[in-house]
Amino acid sequence: MTTTAAHTGYLTGRLLRATGRQPAFVVIMLIQPMIWLLLFGQLFKRVVELPGFASGSYIDFLTPGVVVMTVLFTSGWSGMAFIDDMERGVMDRMLSSPVSRGAMMISAVANQAVTIVVQGLIVVVVGLLLGASFSGGVVGVVVMLVASVLLAAAFSSLSNGMALIVRTQESLIGFSTMLTLPLSFLSSAMMAREVAPDWIQTVSSYNPVDWTVVASREALSASPDWSAIWPRLGGLLVVALAAVWLATRAFRSYQRSL
Repeated sequence: MTTTAAHTGYLTGRLLRATGRQPAFVVIMLIQPMIWLLLFGQLFKRVVELPGFASGSYIDFLTPGVVVMTVLFTSGWSGMAFIDDMERGVMDRMLSSPVSRGAMMISAVANQAVTIVVQGLIVVVVGLLLGASFSGGVVGVVVMLVASVLLAAAFSSLSNGMALIVRTQESLIGFSTMLTLPLSFLSSAMMAREVAPDWIQTVSSYNPVDWTVVASREALSASPDWSAIWPRLGGLLVVALAAVWLATRAFRSYQRSL
């Protein structure tokens, strides 16, 4: 465990330095969420008049959803770094060294976590500037970020694992799009579950994306229902751990194919 922790710290530092050298990536990944927040927030602001919306403002309702959608579209591209390492021969050199495979995966997840926290805080600030009001305060924002990081851990691990299997950017893009778009719209990120068709309501109850959105909105509300928050955070933790474990096993598939 000590060795894995040391390797994780070193590799996380390497990835954070790489991300710091290209801050445009973080900005670019925020463009689409900002479009949703700025345009959809105005276009659909009257939908809160429909039954099922507990929020007094659509910006209040939409902001946590946009944070979660930012998680999906950012973490879904995590495997691109693995593919870049493969193409430059870095991956083969690392796998031939004593470095822990678990550390390689966990460091990639940690790098995504830092990016997600920065992006999430930016979206929250923009939401506040647009008039959003989060009665849950700092505690609510922290819970939302924790839920978002857990979701990012799951999706970035799946992206990394798939990168080790397909090893091409085109295939990874297809996988990421196939996964993120349906899960986004089969959740309550942009629309209250109560106004969705019955089958979508049923599917969303098993959707980790919806767990993240619901936990975030509850935590940001004036009277959070913690009995609804803790089970969803626990479910996200289980999904994240399972995804990290499965993705780490994908290293074996990659090595066998060499």
